Amino acid sequence: MRLTILAICCFCFFGLAAQSHFELQDIFELENVNDPRISPDGETIVYRRDAKDIMTDGTRSQLWIVDYDGSNNRPLTDGLKNDYHPRWSPDGKKLVYTSNRNGKPQLFVRWMDSGIENQISHFTQTPSNVKWSPDGTHLAFTMSVPATKSSLDVQLPKKPAGAKWVDPPIYIDKLKYRSDGSGYVKDAYTHIFILPIEGGYARQLTPGNINHSGQFAWSPDGTSIVFSANRHKNATYEPANSEIYEINIASGKVNALTDRLGPDANPSFSPDGKWIAYTGYDDKYLGYQVSKLYVMERSGANPRLVSGDLDRDVSNIHWSADSKGFYFQYDDEGHTKIAWMDLAGKHTDLANEVGGLSLGRPYGGGTFSVSSNGRYAFTLTAPDHPADLAVGEKGQAARRLTKVNDDLFAYKALGEVEEIWYTSSYDKRKVQGWICKPPNFDPSKKYPLLLEIHGGPFSNYGWRFSAEIQLYAAAGYVVLYTNPRGSTSYGAEFGNLIHHNYPGQDYDDLISGVDAVIDKGYIDEDQLYVTGGSGGGVLTAWIVGNTNRFRAAVVAKPVINWTSFVLHADNPAFFYKYWFPGLPWEEQENYYKRSPLSLAGKVKTPTMLLTGEQDYRTPMSETEQYYTALKLNKVETAMVRIQSSGHGIASKPSNLINKVAYILAWFEKYK
Repeated sequence: MRLTILAICCFCFFGLAAQSHFELQDIFELENVNDPRISPDGETIVYRRDAKDIMTDGTRSQLWIVDYDGSNNRPLTDGLKNDYHPRWSPDGKKLVYTSNRNGKPQLFVRWMDSGIENQISHFTQTPSNVKWSPDGTHLAFTMSVPATKSSLDVQLPKKPAGAKWVDPPIYIDKLKYRSDGSGYVKDAYTHIFILPIEGGYARQLTPGNINHSGQFAWSPDGTSIVFSANRHKNATYEPANSEIYEINIASGKVNALTDRLGPDANPSFSPDGKWIAYTGYDDKYLGYQVSKLYVMERSGANPRLVSGDLDRDVSNIHWSADSKGFYFQYDDEGHTKIAWMDLAGKHTDLANEVGGLSLGRPYGGGTFSVSSNGRYAFTLTAPDHPADLAVGEKGQAARRLTKVNDDLFAYKALGEVEEIWYTSSYDKRKVQGWICKPPNFDPSKKYPLLLEIHGGPFSNYGWRFSAEIQLYAAAGYVVLYTNPRGSTSYGAEFGNLIHHNYPGQDYDDLISGVDAVIDKGYIDEDQLYVTGGSGGGVLTAWIVGNTNRFRAAVVAKPVINWTSFVLHADNPAFFYKYWFPGLPWEEQENYYKRSPLSLAGKVKTPTMLLTGEQDYRTPMSETEQYYTALKLNKVETAMVRIQSSGHGIASKPSNLINKVAYILAWFEKYK
């Protein structure tokens, strides 16, 4: 009898626990799989497992290892510091990875049979993008190098011993002088290095005050490296015009293999050494241009388009072992897929629902790797979980190997997500979206509706986990998130409907989505709310300037004045050239009529502004302009300045919590 009572009590306890909702504090409990690397023989996967650290407000990265069949899942490193970027040696007997266990991130080599490890670097800068040579004797990687000399020779007197002077001025002479996430750009450049696996001298391969931060690949014979870089003299003013180059490792001679206007990137040698695959396009200065797959001979001769029939962006290319085709990933209608393509351009989908690396909002992404025998490992997501590890191979369905958040989600009721397609009122075009309903949803009741808008604007939401969406649903909102015109994963034509026309009819797409959800009968039409970040912040401000239907709005990290944005953001040479028909002083009317500032006098909706204090992508000055404009217009408004944050507010767990908490509090104030 005692056992029976105990069993009943346990059942009741776990049953009650399973009914609790996802909460703000649960952000610190989330984990995800990242960077899965399958061994050359396809038998083993090493992957990164990321967890939040509530004491440091950051992420801890630990390496785990598991067999292809899902057995023997276990830690490979202790997880006391951050271990990441694992890469198998070509023979599968060793693993190189990066760790900050001894302070600054360094390279470590592990012998897989014995578990013996050796730290092989002692750099003052952080190595990245590490790749094994084909014979397994060397590593190539990129690392930052200080510039040779400043362009201005200033002679300052020495201060007396013990004197306290202010810090010297910061001298700036670059067009792009700061970058979101890293602050003011240091006078340094990224170069490619090679290093023996025993450690020792790291030899810099690439020369000059030029950034070589693009992807690169070893030639199969180990004599050269192909890389992507913008080495043109006008690189500052044509930031997207990269080429594919080959550098001879012995002589250091650099040879350009492409020469068109536009980005040529992600070079990869075929295993037989005859071909080089790469991605890119002929630049037409459009807001959105599909990145396509090309192949050329090793010499650079006879380049040809392979993916011409696929109107989607191709990324993450992996040659098959027989050099007859490629594994790659692409986004299609809000889903990230792994596919196979032969040299004739015929492609076949292999896996769906790749992603789960963006914990805050349901953006695309994810990654995978392929073994010599065609097995692959990838990050798998769905609306009910961030990235887990999954595996697959041609002719077999993908299998999920991990459930790293089951310890949390087994006791949390998440909001159910359904896909919706609806018709835009502007041109009857079909638009895709998703509805997330509150846990324990009752269709006979009326719920407030929250429209959440993605940024970019050239990006996409999809069938992926989102902590923000789930937290809004847990607070009792039906959440609508959509891919209005301009979103990626629908082809070039759909993406460029907002070229030189943003914001524009994407407004109609969004409002039509709101109407479509209202038509379902469970929305309180007097309880409509709207928010979005970055490009979504632009559209949120545009919405409240065009309609008073919403009870409250939160405009996150927006652009309010396109003139000040282009002249103040961190990539001015790109923004003015690709998003506008000319410079601000040449196209004043165009810039102003597309600025939410032009509609500030029409706003009646209570509107909160929310931006990172160190945001250099959509600088705080944009938020300040709108805040002051609304105050002068006597609109109920507030400004939230997120501390220790750039554009990526969700990069710190506590700031993701802060963002959601303030948004919910603002909406609750106006219910």
